[in-house]
Amino acid sequence: SIGNYGNKLDTTCKPLASTTQYSCAVFDGNHYYYLPWANTKPVVVVTSFWEDISHRLDSVNIILFINHRLQTNLEAFKTAMLAKVSDNQLSEVWLKLLNQLIEDLESFPTPKLEGCSNLTSLDIQIKKLRDSALTSIKETARRMREEAREIPDTLSDIESWVEKLKQMAEEPQNSMPDVIIWMLRGEKRVAYARIPAHQILFSTFSEQACGQHCGKTQTIYLQYPMDKNKGLKVPVQIRINMWLGLSAHEKKFNSFSEGTFSVFAELYENQAKVFGKWGTTGLVGRYKFSDVTGKLKLKQEYFLPPRGWEWEAEWFIDPEKALLAEADAGHTEFMDEVFKNDTRFPGGEWKAASEPYTDVNGEMSRNPAEFDCPPGWTWQDDWSVDVNRAVDDQGWEYGVTIPPDDKPRSWVPAEKVYHVHRRMRLIRPRKRAALPGGAALERRDRGDPEGWEFSSLIGWKFHRNERSSDTFRRRRWRRKMAPENHLGACAIFQLEGALGVDTEEKEKGSKADSTKVFGANTPTVSCSFDKSSMYHLRVYVYQARNLTSMDKDSFSDPYAHVSFLHVSKTTEKLKATLNPTWDQTLIFNNIEIYGDPQVIAERPPRVVLEFYDNDQVGKDEMLGRSVCTPLVKLKSGMDQLPKLLWHPVIQKGKKAGEALVAAELILKEKSDQTDLPLLPSKRAETLYMVPQGIRPVVQLTAVEILVWGLRNMKPYQLASVSSPSLVVECGGQRVESAVIKNMKKSPNFPSSVLFIKVLLPKDEMYTPPIVLKVIDHRPFGRKPVVGQCTITSLEEFRCDPYVIVSEGARASKMSLMMASPPKHVSIMMEETRPLLEAQRVEKEKETVDWWSKFYASVGDQEKCGPYLQKGYDTLKVYECELENVPEFKGLTDFCDTFKLQRGKNENGDDDPSVVGEFKGAFRVYPLPDDPGVAAPPRQFRELPESGPQECLVRVYVVRAIDLQPKDNNGKCDPYIKLSVGRNSIDDRDNYLPNTLDPVFGRMFEMTCFLPQDKDLKISVFDYDLLTRDDKVGETVIDLENRFLSRYNSYCGLPQTYCISGVNQWRDQLKPSQILENLARLKGLSKPRTEDNGTSLTFNGKDYTLAQFEPNQEIHQHLGPPHERLCLHVLRTHKLVPEHVETRTLYSSFQPNLSQGKLQMWVDVFPKSIGLPGPPFDITPRKAKKYLLRVVVWNTTEVTLDETSITGEQMSDIYVKGWMPGMEEDKQKT
Repeated sequence: SIGNYGNKLDTTCKPLASTTQYSCAVFDGNHYYYLPWANTKPVVVVTSFWEDISHRLDSVNIILFINHRLQTNLEAFKTAMLAKVSDNQLSEVWLKLLNQLIEDLESFPTPKLEGCSNLTSLDIQIKKLRDSALTSIKETARRMREEAREIPDTLSDIESWVEKLKQMAEEPQNSMPDVIIWMLRGEKRVAYARIPAHQILFSTFSEQACGQHCGKTQTIYLQYPMDKNKGLKVPVQIRINMWLGLSAHEKKFNSFSEGTFSVFAELYENQAKVFGKWGTTGLVGRYKFSDVTGKLKLKQEYFLPPRGWEWEAEWFIDPEKALLAEADAGHTEFMDEVFKNDTRFPGGEWKAASEPYTDVNGEMSRNPAEFDCPPGWTWQDDWSVDVNRAVDDQGWEYGVTIPPDDKPRSWVPAEKVYHVHRRMRLIRPRKRAALPGGAALERRDRGDPEGWEFSSLIGWKFHRNERSSDTFRRRRWRRKMAPENHLGACAIFQLEGALGVDTEEKEKGSKADSTKVFGANTPTVSCSFDKSSMYHLRVYVYQARNLTSMDKDSFSDPYAHVSFLHVSKTTEKLKATLNPTWDQTLIFNNIEIYGDPQVIAERPPRVVLEFYDNDQVGKDEMLGRSVCTPLVKLKSGMDQLPKLLWHPVIQKGKKAGEALVAAELILKEKSDQTDLPLLPSKRAETLYMVPQGIRPVVQLTAVEILVWGLRNMKPYQLASVSSPSLVVECGGQRVESAVIKNMKKSPNFPSSVLFIKVLLPKDEMYTPPIVLKVIDHRPFGRKPVVGQCTITSLEEFRCDPYVIVSEGARASKMSLMMASPPKHVSIMMEETRPLLEAQRVEKEKETVDWWSKFYASVGDQEKCGPYLQKGYDTLKVYECELENVPEFKGLTDFCDTFKLQRGKNENGDDDPSVVGEFKGAFRVYPLPDDPGVAAPPRQFRELPESGPQECLVRVYVVRAIDLQPKDNNGKCDPYIKLSVGRNSIDDRDNYLPNTLDPVFGRMFEMTCFLPQDKDLKISVFDYDLLTRDDKVGETVIDLENRFLSRYNSYCGLPQTYCISGVNQWRDQLKPSQILENLARLKGLSKPRTEDNGTSLTFNGKDYTLAQFEPNQEIHQHLGPPHERLCLHVLRTHKLVPEHVETRTLYSSFQPNLSQGKLQMWVDVFPKSIGLPGPPFDITPRKAKKYLLRVVVWNTTEVTLDETSITGEQMSDIYVKGWMPGMEEDKQKT
């Protein structure tokens, strides 16, 4: 229907042939049902009246056409980038895209508006806007073609053009309603689809201005009305060819139409059986001749052909073959069912009901004894009561009948006194016997020789062969019409209006009833195809990844139904995986498709894959659906192979994984069968694998896994995770780590390296993901999966195993401490200076403090005083978090952190929440194919001690910037709160009033055990006197990463080695010890020093102190030259310098909005090595005390607002003064 037109329930329009005929669905032998229309396709015609806005829709269609082409080319471009093709091939694809776009924009301008009807000023403005935008895209594309340097960088621009074109194709003044397709069952609407009218609109302007689906066959997926599951299941897909055009252009339809159109008038002759004789006497309330529903009285004489049509032949009997399909059509196994019904008065005895046997809908059915086994079937078992439903132990279910119904609407399994109706389901299975070859076709045409169809009731289910219980029969009469003068398919548009309406009914004045009945009294139009072709389809289902987890153990047991037109097959069912590899070829041998093969090649029907999760109990749940277009081969000689591509799996409109599939549709020549591609090798009796040439090329690959530990595991089923182990799966191989004995004591794995050999595709596009599962070992042998994580891309973990990376030994500060006996390093501050010097230090403290250094580093010259002249060192201020500084690689150089997730939770809704973290790292590298060649060296060696460490943490919070205001005055009163592990520090007493940029200058010292207490949480709160304090925001630092990282991020390296003063050395180890550790870490020889420590050889280079400190004045704080030189050498190795990092604060209410920034840094010192140096004093500078005196001398022009007794204007004035921020200290004259 379009608008009101064609809507059967709307009596304001003439009735049209807008509904196809009723037909019964047939099972396709696997999973779905289809309507067996074969070579006679129903045609529906709807005439409607709208204003002509083709000039608007033409431009929309042209822009959509250009955009469609651009998108197709863009997909090819993206695929080429994914597949990492050579630069030449990539530039070819890219140039084709740009040339095509420029050519399209030049050759398809939007239509001119002069002389169009229904013009508005908005039309003219939109045309201007569109033209200028299209020209600008054209110019940009030209420029890009000439000037682009890096092809991959242009991707975002091209994508922005696609968006722009999409937005330009919006038409604000579109007065054409959508075309709506309904699927009806009886009088009920079960599913619908909406198609925007412009997509199927015909235009005379140009071929590009026609809608993209105009007169072309397309596949449409219907959806349920008012669908609560948001499109989880698709009720039906239809192949449909639609053409919408002005009636002035209807002759143009002929060029689009395929097949021959024929129009029939039809009516049914009805008879009933009384005392064993057939006749019209027993037709109670029914007519001798009626329409298909039996509700409308018709006669042959009443039918008149509409204007422009004439009868072509006489009435003839034509039984409808397709509508008579039995319920078991297409099935190989079938369950006959019948319900036995009892009734009683409330509290009385149960007796057989008036209709003792019914079907599931309560319609009368036969006694089980009367069922005979149809020919070609064999009974499997006797009648039995079905107790596998919600019924009591005898199989009864009970209900209450509420008038006017004579059957209950709902059923319950427990009997109550007030129940008056009960029923039980009797079932008997039967199986189709093997047909001898060739017998299948004969079965089709048997039936009653006179063309009668029989039914046991004047109702729905008709069957071909007479049974003993039948009481009613009917047969169909049809008469063919032909168009009079102007021949051609477009004559079907003249069929408006009714054909035969019963004249007697008209007199009763109830004309409205006749139009209300669906499908009544309208001619049926059908299009028959005389030519059909046989096709052979192969669907290659290789694998899927990242499917949704449907079971409680965070996994699914996936399989797929693959359907194509009216055939479908199912892949094998795999166990417990979200990344299944089926590696299966589904072969559909003879698919009959009507119509021209050329049309099929241009717009092939899609292959639809519906993924399900196989459950032992209950219904299988849907995981999503994916659509793949087959490659069509019309000549068997085409040696093009289909390419496996990732297609998104869509669930409820969102992406829920991807499937790697391909399909090819091959036209079979009638004569020989030999030219089909060879059958692929089998893996089992009926399982074909994906053949060579299509399946990805694989290579033996090593995956090394460093399993370090688990952090922050949430409880599972109310019990905490106590002794977990980790399972790693990749490409069908799995390996399990040792079990952590006690999570509380040490959350790290006892042995840390796992190794898998696996066959992985060489092409990065096809690599399967690595799946991590954490299994908890519980009492009584239970091993639930308590968390899982899928790592999709292995690209970042690939490495060359023979390069001993400078980081090769991958140890860290820890292993070195274990290696060197802990010497207690304490920095001796001998007080040997004369008194005078001590006074000078005191004096210097007043002029130079840590803040001088901070301001000098930020470049604030005024506030830093004489600091820079003295040649002291500065620090580095990072504008972001330390782990986001690119050269430190997120401080995850030792191990990465992967978030673990869990599948469905108890209440069944999806719960992808993070339930813990896994710390570890991966290395992926190819192994030699030749077994004689030695395997490359392992990647993870010399690992640090994984036991818990007690550490001292110093947190320096310098200041905050741009906090979110929390108080009514637009300011806030911030203070700091820290927590690490179980310790927390609340600095509420030192809140700073009324500021958004507080200078905290606070240092906090805490102890913690790593790795258990790895997360340091720093929160900023707003102090409120009466109400609860609001949290402004917080930031979390992973201390373990800082501690394990090779960049020495536990304590930044200063520029100089000072043993006193504001820059006093604060690390536990001296520079020389850190340098020795670095040498051992990188597998280099120890540094050698000469000349009293002023020159040093390290890593094959010679360094001297003079080259680092050429003309620097040596101030009194510097330490011995040897240590200074070691520090200079260390600073050439890109370690973390002394720094202040800027961390963004986030709040849980608005997780991605910044709530302000915090400038701070953290030092972490393991206690096992000894005491660290003294902390910096970063207390903010104190304010000096001033005295302010204000003299009020005189006032002028004061507004006088009182009147004295004498009538003069007067006022008693005084002056009050205060300073902002010190309102309580006010004074008045």
